Amino acid sequence: MKKTLLSVAMCTACSLSGLAAAQSSVAVYGAVDAGIVRESGGVAGNITKLTGGVEGGSRLGFRGSEDLGDGMKGIFALEMGFGLDTGVSGQGGVLFGRQALVGLQTKSGTLTLGRQYTPLFMAMTNIDPFQSLSTAGSAANLMSNAGIRMNNTVKYAMPDTMGFSGELAYGLGEVAGNSDAGRNIGANAGYTSGPLSIKAAYANINSIPAGTAAMTKGRTTMLGATYDFGVAKAALAYSVNRGTVNINNTINPNGQADSRDLLLGVTVPYGPHTLRASIINKKDRAGTRRGADQWGVGYSYYLSRRTDVYLAYASIDNDAAKGATGFYTVGNATEVGSGDRAINLGMRHTF
Repeated sequence: MKKTLLSVAMCTACSLSGLAAAQSSVAVYGAVDAGIVRESGGVAGNITKLTGGVEGGSRLGFRGSEDLGDGMKGIFALEMGFGLDTGVSGQGGVLFGRQALVGLQTKSGTLTLGRQYTPLFMAMTNIDPFQSLSTAGSAANLMSNAGIRMNNTVKYAMPDTMGFSGELAYGLGEVAGNSDAGRNIGANAGYTSGPLSIKAAYANINSIPAGTAAMTKGRTTMLGATYDFGVAKAALAYSVNRGTVNINNTINPNGQADSRDLLLGVTVPYGPHTLRASIINKKDRAGTRRGADQWGVGYSYYLSRRTDVYLAYASIDNDAAKGATGFYTVGNATEVGSGDRAINLGMRHTF
């Protein structure tokens, strides 16, 4: 009898252990990227350098999920960035600066808490042929992406339903005595039907610049679409900016008080080859000579599903004189750039 009970207990323990292992999963993933960058037209002169993370920032991440039953899962993601050229930590040295979140995934949507991508950035990534922060032709050189990431954020993502999708995010400012200071609000909505995909996004940013006590405010509203013709995918986006908005630029990081952005782009895949091109017009509506035009072209050759080599070039025609307020620069996925022209040549591997 004792042997029988012991056998039953051991079998039950083995079954529960197997069930737990089947219900939980943790994956390690990442990317390593490095390229030669030549920047021209900068105030300090031209420069050639080896940059880590040109097409996409190098990273190491951990993500996992646990099946909680009835269609519910507990999920998490921890992702750190680093420079392949020097080995230093990315995102200003923040340990998990790319992503750090935990949440619940259900049939009704996904709720996550932590440091997360802004809904505006996610929408632009789906429209921009250069994925909003990739190589020299990135739209983020001129168009707002709402800072890419939000801290202290609660985000809800609805499940794809009959082609409709959307996200809503609220980032707490955490400033004592002022609930508005540092607060970020973002949302996007999308619809996909066959070759057509439409995206709309909104960002409302309240920030306190380092070293100051003053609060700045900015708003960006974007509407865009892509259409896949099979041989090529066309892209169109239009943004309206008000106040202090964030772009991928240190010389002119906040754009201007009132501007309009228009993007036209195309992606052409052909076997292992992919061609990208876009033109962007930033029109200044505040009379401060902070408008600009950018054109960019890019090429990727995929040696495998996870490894590619890339070449890209972009040029910006600034309304303002170089060195003056309003000078936009050509950056890439890791750097904001120093000149109004840049060429990239590199390699990326994901795992």
